[in-house]
Amino acid sequence: MTAGIHTLTEKEKETLRLLVSGYDAKSMARHLGLSVHTINERLRDARRKMAVSSSREAARQLREIEHRTPQILADKALGEAAALPDVEDRTTPAEAPRMVRPLGWLVGGLLMSLSLALFAFSSMTGTADTPAAMPSTAPAESPAVAAARDWLALVEKGDWNGSWEATGQSFKALNSVETWARVAQQVQRPLGPVKSRVLMSDESVPAPPYGYQMVKFRTDYANKTGAIETLSLVREGGSWRVVGVTVE
Repeated sequence: MTAGIHTLTEKEKETLRLLVSGYDAKSMARHLGLSVHTINERLRDARRKMAVSSSREAARQLREIEHRTPQILADKALGEAAALPDVEDRTTPAEAPRMVRPLGWLVGGLLMSLSLALFAFSSMTGTADTPAAMPSTAPAESPAVAAARDWLALVEKGDWNGSWEATGQSFKALNSVETWARVAQQVQRPLGPVKSRVLMSDESVPAPPYGYQMVKFRTDYANKTGAIETLSLVREGGSWRVVGVTVE
């Protein structure tokens, strides 16, 4: 297995990392600006080199090898939750929607334009759009949504150490605090402060190894209205941890 992985090109590895993060061929093609045919060719070549019949098995093996020796690299795709001992196994509905990442910035180690693999993260400076008096009939937000809001609040304050500590182990394995702070600050300046943030959805995504919780907000920035923030969270050590974020 290891020998086959060493023969993979960076483009093939990139495609396998996206697959294990929950992308399908169409969403990978949109994200990378390629054709579905090109994506399928990369997956076919990866299967051949690794001598497996399934693209998902090839992606799983790549993830397993890479997470044995985690590295802090800015050109590795983040967003997949590693199979770590303290990650709580959760059963997700079979009919849950497939995770499809939108075009846009990517941050996290989760894909920024520094290299095609930092999940582009944008600065969030401002406050969430939470009414002062919420009607008594309003549904309570889930723990995952609360964790997402708390994490965004740390980012809005520029608390890079605190926000980094609140991320999952797969994020930390690929990003130092310094890398995270540098990338986040580079992306946040063009957006400006947050004016409002409204919860759009909170969904379970059946992606390997244990699934994700996808929390989506519609956010107005001073310099960009109607942005869609999508956070990927996994359950680690009894708490929800952010492992990726996209802003479209």
